[in-house]
Amino acid sequence: MLIYSSNLSLNYVGGEAISSSDYTSLGTVTEFKYGAEIGRVFRRNDKLHWLNNWGPGWGFLPNSQDALVFVDNHDNQRGHGAGGSNILTYKQPKEYKMAIAFMLAHPYGSPRVMSSFAFTNSDQGPPADGNAYIVSPKINNDDTCSNGWVCEHRWRQIYNMVGFRNAVKGTSINDWWSDGNQQIAFCRGRKGFIAFTNGGNIQRDFQTCLPPGIYCDVISGNLIGGKCSGKSVTVGNNGVGFISLNENEYDGVLAIHVNAKKL
Repeated sequence: MLIYSSNLSLNYVGGEAISSSDYTSLGTVTEFKYGAEIGRVFRRNDKLHWLNNWGPGWGFLPNSQDALVFVDNHDNQRGHGAGGSNILTYKQPKEYKMAIAFMLAHPYGSPRVMSSFAFTNSDQGPPADGNAYIVSPKINNDDTCSNGWVCEHRWRQIYNMVGFRNAVKGTSINDWWSDGNQQIAFCRGRKGFIAFTNGGNIQRDFQTCLPPGIYCDVISGNLIGGKCSGKSVTVGNNGVGFISLNENEYDGVLAIHVNAKKL
């Protein structure tokens, strides 16, 4: 067992004599089952519909505060840790961003976002020059990285979902909706709304739970100078807004929150 900071890394996915719950008195425990299950769902090997009881209902630690959760980490993104072929990484960008958006939108656990370098084999080290010195990432105009670095934490869809999580802090899930298959949506109190499609188009009104106004979708763009660089959603006095999210779009998520309101 590797202990780092206040987190306990226990490679537990169920069935072993030692359980992750045996260590919760010592610190936050890495919930490896989380990445395995969320990867299985967003790879379409299960339905988004069944995420309605995400958390302990999926066999995770009973207390959300005990769980350190992640979609992938430095081990299992290379097949070295728990989760096997279910694990999503930057190499499946659309599904990966959707899974991270769900992790950051859902209140269960303390989330960790991966930031890594590109690799073609599981033993490959970081980008280096001819003298074996590690090279720095190049920061592109869209804030992403290159020069051998992935920097997932700099992807707009990911860092904006960190903003979503901060905006909805202290709220729980309400107004859950599902089509019974691969589409879901839910509110976080009166502070945020998010919708996902892993199959089929969404074109309908939703209760967004937000105050009236025009909100920027933080997945397709940013709020810049009081305007939306991506899609926007108009919310009426009753909290209802029309959501348009098609299966063939670059991202399968739409997210709005109180801090992304158009001026």
